[in-house]
Parts: sequence; C-alpha cells; structure tokens
Amino acid sequence: MDLNGFDHPGRPAAGGTTRSVKVMIAGGFGTGKTTMVRSVSDIKPLTTEETLTQASADVDHLIGVADKTETTVSLDFGKISLNDSLMLYLFGTPGQERFWFLWNGLFKGALGAVVLVDTRRLASSFRAIEEMERQDVPFVVALNVFPDSKEYPVEEIRDALDIPAHIPVVACDARDRASSRDVLVALIHHLKDRSAVALESR
Repeated sequence: MDLNGFDHPGRPAAGGTTRSVKVMIAGGFGTGKTTMVRSVSDIKPLTTEETLTQASADVDHLIGVADKTETTVSLDFGKISLNDSLMLYLFGTPGQERFWFLWNGLFKGALGAVVLVDTRRLASSFRAIEEMERQDVPFVVALNVFPDSKEYPVEEIRDALDIPAHIPVVACDARDRASSRDVLVALIHHLKDRSAVALESR
C-alpha cells in the first residue's frame, strides 16, 4: 500500500494519479457518525436521516440520547481529499439494530473503518467493533467527546471495550472538521503500518 505523502496537503502524487479509498464510519446509535461525515466532507454529504417518531419508540432506545430527533436509515456519504494523491470516500452506517442487515453490503470494498464511541454509552458500540473483527476490516476507535462526557484514560476505555493493543484509540470531536480529519489520518497511518508488517512477515 503506497500512500506516501498522504498527510501532506498539496504534495502531488507520483505520476499525478489520485488513489480513491472507501472508508466506513461505523458505531452505535447516536455516536456521531452523520455528524462526522458532515463536518469533514469536502462536498455536501448525502444523508438518509428520517425523523424519529413515537411509532419507533419501542425499537429506537434513546437512553443517553434523549434529545436525538433524527436517525440514519440507510447510509451517509461524503468524500474528502487528504491531498492531491488520496481521496477518501466516506460511508456512514446506520446505528440501530433494525438496520444492521445493510452493513454487509456497505462494507464491500472498504479498505478500513472508523468506529465512533460515545464514552457515556460504551455498550452501544460493541456490535460495531465485533463486526470489524468478523469482517477483518482494519479500524481505529474514535472516542467522540460530547459536552457532558466524563474524561477517562484511553487505556481504561481500551480495556472496557476489549480492544487489542495494536488498534489505535483516539479522542475526537466529530463536530470539528480538523478533529475528524485527524481521525482519518490516524486510520491511514494504521493501514500503512499493517501493510508494512504484512510485507515484513513474508
């Protein structure tokens, strides 16, 4: 995987070519997936949010996110150029259990993923982490800092979610473009590191 220079905006790619990479933005219900895609996308993102209604009260559990009024029912889509040589296509997954059947199709062709975690509701992201491991999709964990979130040591969160030591865990604010971009850069670094390890083991 040759992504040299990806984190240096303005540096041209060898031969003037641009590489496109599919990246998933996953996580539990209300962890900030749509917010991250919106904040970091270079284009107006495609979203499939619908208003939460009383009819969904029994299936969309709003514990910890009582002020949430909309939810993604299919996917979110955006894109960002990290520099002239690397374009990331971002696909945000739906978070509710009733839409999880869509995940298999969404993950086809994905090179990596970001799993967003709300530290107030760790259990909401267990399924997303399990899915990354099941589908063998390289990922980083991004701890989305909400206004009323308590601060926890990263290693404490890693232990609570049973995240292996080689998987990066970073804090972020999904509302902030620079912060969200830093998460994507961390993912690309992780992908490069994995690729280097694979080559060394041959």
